[in-house]
Amino acid sequence: MKNLKMCFFALLVVSFFSCSKEDEKPNGKVDSEMVGVNMTADFTSELDFNTGIDAASNNSSYSNKTANEAPTTPACATVTVNNTTPGVFPKIFTIDFGTGCTQNGITRSGILTITLSGYVMNNGSTMTIERNNYYVNLRKIEGTVVYTNQTTNASIPQWTRTVTNGKITLLNGAVFTHYGTRTVKQTAGVGTITLGDNIYEVISGTHTINRPNGSTLTSTVLQPLIKKYACNYISQGQLNLQGTVLDGILDYGNNECDNLATYFHNPNGQTYNVNL
Repeated sequence: MKNLKMCFFALLVVSFFSCSKEDEKPNGKVDSEMVGVNMTADFTSELDFNTGIDAASNNSSYSNKTANEAPTTPACATVTVNNTTPGVFPKIFTIDFGTGCTQNGITRSGILTITLSGYVMNNGSTMTIERNNYYVNLRKIEGTVVYTNQTTNASIPQWTRTVTNGKITLLNGAVFTHYGTRTVKQTAGVGTITLGDNIYEVISGTHTINRPNGSTLTSTVLQPLIKKYACNYISQGQLNLQGTVLDGILDYGNNECDNLATYFHNPNGQTYNVNL
């Protein structure tokens, strides 16, 4: 769920003990590239969700009960909607980042198509995110993300996030596929008229990454991941990472708004700092 400054991709490689794709768990080494791709999958899904929330807020599609602040979608992006009539759905937003549009250190290009079946905050409504020649800091991001509102208590909105046909292409040409389902709930800011005080938690679910050579990684929520709308980073929570090479815990810290996380590798008992 990070509105990240994507420089972490470069830092990630040096933050871990170096390794190769052929490393195995008994060697106690860490596949930093696989961790980076896993984090990219989460980050881009939540980045695009925020974009959808912003578009909905600016077009009377966030909620039928409260007004919301102006969106934070970059001014360099062109946003169009198939219809502007309040309460009429589906609404299809086309967000065109052109050949390069930068905000908060994140450069995007290409097009997002975001379809709302109803108000974002209403039970049963869906937000479907599709990518067309879409890049985030020069990494090609593909696949469809669907957020389905499953709220049963209006004071605690909740969504299921499902990623299908996910694909990430790195700058070196390496291609990774991914898929998974996670549950996200909003724990603060529900009753206010702004988005800035919203806090979201990823409370459960798994996500699987597949590497071209056949190695895999599955990350499972161990402790809820806390993401403040006003913070660029996930500030707290843990993921259990299990794969061909990785076996350990990724810990996002103690709710500080910073870019730091720690990976604990079970086979060798080592701790590795990660700069996001």
